[in-house]
Amino acid sequence: MVQENVSRRTFVKSTAGAAAATMVAPLIIPKKVFGANDSIRVAILGMHGRGKNHLEGFARLPNVQVVTLCDPDLKVLEESQKRYGKNDTKYKLEQDLRKVYDDKDIDVVSIATCNHWHALATIWACQAGKDVYVEKPGSHNVWEGRKMVEAADKYDRIVQHGVQLRSSEAIREVVQDMRDGIIGRVYMSRGLVFRWRGDIGKKGLSTPPDHLDYDLWLGPAQYRPYSEDWVHYNWHWQWDFGNGDVGNQGIHETDLCMWGLDVGLPTQITALGGKFTWDDAKEVPEVLTSVYHYPEEKKMIQFEVRHWATNGEDGIRVGNIFYGDKGYVTVDGYDTYQVWQLTGNGKYDKVKEGKKGGDHYANFINAVRAHDKTMLNAPVETAHLSSALAHLGNISYRLGRQLTFDPDSETFPGDAEANEMLTRDYREPYVVPARV
Repeated sequence: MVQENVSRRTFVKSTAGAAAATMVAPLIIPKKVFGANDSIRVAILGMHGRGKNHLEGFARLPNVQVVTLCDPDLKVLEESQKRYGKNDTKYKLEQDLRKVYDDKDIDVVSIATCNHWHALATIWACQAGKDVYVEKPGSHNVWEGRKMVEAADKYDRIVQHGVQLRSSEAIREVVQDMRDGIIGRVYMSRGLVFRWRGDIGKKGLSTPPDHLDYDLWLGPAQYRPYSEDWVHYNWHWQWDFGNGDVGNQGIHETDLCMWGLDVGLPTQITALGGKFTWDDAKEVPEVLTSVYHYPEEKKMIQFEVRHWATNGEDGIRVGNIFYGDKGYVTVDGYDTYQVWQLTGNGKYDKVKEGKKGGDHYANFINAVRAHDKTMLNAPVETAHLSSALAHLGNISYRLGRQLTFDPDSETFPGDAEANEMLTRDYREPYVVPARV
């Protein structure tokens, strides 16, 4: 597998977002055709958090077999084997995901690693001829999200983004209702993430435990000494590994904001926030307000992250609100909505509601079996865009100013400082290639 190092300086020099590169001829990977009774073999990458849900989601599907669990922490793997390897089921355990990609018997990899691994793990999987289910956010930065799209297209792989609301029958229904004008012209959407996030303390630096391959855990990120401040869960609050709550839980909502409002990436971005409560190891803001403006479409997205002792908005704590000139829609979580229409006396009447989910894993497996990416409810393009929206807000927050963005080139015109933050310096050999 040929990898090419691309630095932030190299990226900024190219308005297309990729440096010139020399490549060997790509591997010729045959399309795998599954019969109705053929078993699809799955490997789960990352077993400390969402990987458990991935395992359960695939294991309940007919003719799908989870065969391999992968995690850089051997203790996590052994605990997963003990918990899930019941009866005669014994999983193959791997610490290094590259060994999983070398396994020709694996058809699908399901990626539940830390955010900073998502894009490279997806690209390597596509190059190895695997289909991919990747947890949100699809990418850790804007540039590598586009590389994911290019890899899925070049190697003709099925790549599903883990935003379950895309498979919810209720949410699909209300999005169509908004397209059909149920609340008139929809001009604004709001994403809400009001999660109870407490003080994580400051544990300081220490020595990695023997059961953890810390080099693999770091992967594409630059080296820094080990700390329990980010291994395992609290990496979400470190810029090198996570993207804050707008890039964690918030990706479900950024995705729905764009989907319901029927927009792509914005041209103007403003974000403000900070840490107001805890003096702890978090680098990301506890409170963040981001505004994404679409002047030509006369539309706008507002996004709110609040972390502690806060009220809901119209009953919504994690979800979305859409505003039209004839009413508004609330979406609570992944599968519940209400439609409120404006009446003549300035009040609102609830005219419709729904609650019904769907099986996002089954949708993915059906597309894999048919080798038909048009069947996907959350294709790789949505992974890139919904993640990129969050990244743009974070860039504005970190720079402390409003930004102008060109959605066509996916760059900030004439803004070298902001363009530097569209990608990162990758650490060998864990490099997202300029040409996939």
